[in-house]
Amino acid sequence: MKARIALAAAAVAAAVVGGGIMLSGPASAVETTLCDQYASTKVQGGEYIVQNNRWGTGAAQCIDVSDDGFTITQQEGVNSGGAPTAYPSLVWGCHYNNCTNNFSPIKASSTEFTGIGSKASMKYVSGGVWNASYDIWFDPTARKDGQNTGAEVMIWANHSGGASPVGSKVGTVTTAGGTWDVWYGNIGWNVVSYVRTSAASSVDFKVTDFYNDAVQRGYAQSSWYLTSIQAGFEPWSGGKGLGISGFAVTKGTSGSTPVVTTAAPTVPAATPTATTTTPPVTTTTTAPSTGTGTAKCTATYKVSQSWGSGFIGEVTVKNTGAATSKNWKVAWTWPASQKVVSSWNATSAQSGTKVTAASLNYNGAVSASGTTQFGMQVDGASATPKLTCSAA
Repeated sequence: MKARIALAAAAVAAAVVGGGIMLSGPASAVETTLCDQYASTKVQGGEYIVQNNRWGTGAAQCIDVSDDGFTITQQEGVNSGGAPTAYPSLVWGCHYNNCTNNFSPIKASSTEFTGIGSKASMKYVSGGVWNASYDIWFDPTARKDGQNTGAEVMIWANHSGGASPVGSKVGTVTTAGGTWDVWYGNIGWNVVSYVRTSAASSVDFKVTDFYNDAVQRGYAQSSWYLTSIQAGFEPWSGGKGLGISGFAVTKGTSGSTPVVTTAAPTVPAATPTATTTTPPVTTTTTAPSTGTGTAKCTATYKVSQSWGSGFIGEVTVKNTGAATSKNWKVAWTWPASQKVVSSWNATSAQSGTKVTAASLNYNGAVSASGTTQFGMQVDGASATPKLTCSAA
């Protein structure tokens, strides 16, 4: 599975050296071929992981794995809209507790983080619908397993056939040797996509080249942790022949390239894109304001994604009292056999059909009229229960 939710795919791409020089020389020898849906293997002595990650189709896909990359040798799936068929990719870090050697999440405010970068060369094909993609994940905690809930920074080096990121365009930035359109959306976590305005096939960048811009726009925080760097392709169709070589994560000490931002940042509503499985469901419900003393809250619920066997629920908690809260709690009852399988930005507990979700140590304090959000992945038919909210 890709590092989103158990069913979700990561949409993303690659930061690029200006000029887009394709690395030349003989291809690396094939070490193994991966065809099973979620097959993976470690390369370079466990420094990196290569994963087939065919999550969005039942059709066949195979990749030939070398020591520093892979090539898609079979790709039969066709998705005409919404999510791609797969995200074959290389990984440095942790993907659902499958970690590269000796990796620990890295705090974005640390000196170590400023030196982290990556480089690779991409091989493209004509036709088809696909993107060339880096997917860089951040979480409020030093997470090694499960769904990251902070920010997903997506860096697109190239795309074909009309593939587009989640959300809407909010600006333009010049960094990492190129000019990039900036897109923003939220699907339970912030998705910030950087789409190069001219395609390039070699990549070499510092993570801070893009993360600093995301922080400046208010979409990410320096207190969050880098949990993985992933690079590969998202095919909707016609992915055979796409390849990546020379992948490496660099760990120098130099800082990031200054960024030049244009267009005022805005926060548009999320729209269905590469990272969504079905169009968002707009049904919402709001809990009455309850609480003790001056601490009160309401909770507004919506289903943002759904698929045949599950959905994503999002809850916005608003402090309707006169003073900053210390903590909050939201409760509801499912109408049938729905079951919360994971949650983020809250701790959840379920007994039968009854569920309670409570604040964590970093988001219990909500100022008067302020809001905070949490989300959950749920097994079962999409549902919109009635919520109650209490605060102290």
